[in-house]
Amino acid sequence: MSEHVYKLIELTGSSPQSSDDAVRVALTKAAKTLRNMHWFEVTETRGHIEDGKVLHWQVTLKVGLRLEE
Repeated sequence: MSEHVYKLIELTGSSPQSSDDAVRVALTKAAKTLRNMHWFEVTETRGHIEDGKVLHWQVTLKVGLRLEE
């Protein structure tokens, strides 16, 4: 197994649908400009409440990018 080095970045995605969709939004957008994304970790989940209902989700992620050789 070869040795790898990763850079850690933080992203925050949002969605009115779900927390899972907020994760997908963040990763899909980041994939347009970043290479070698290999893993993510959800570090924070927030939501906006209106009239007792969740109106919007916001999820913060740590994303590991493998540095190129």
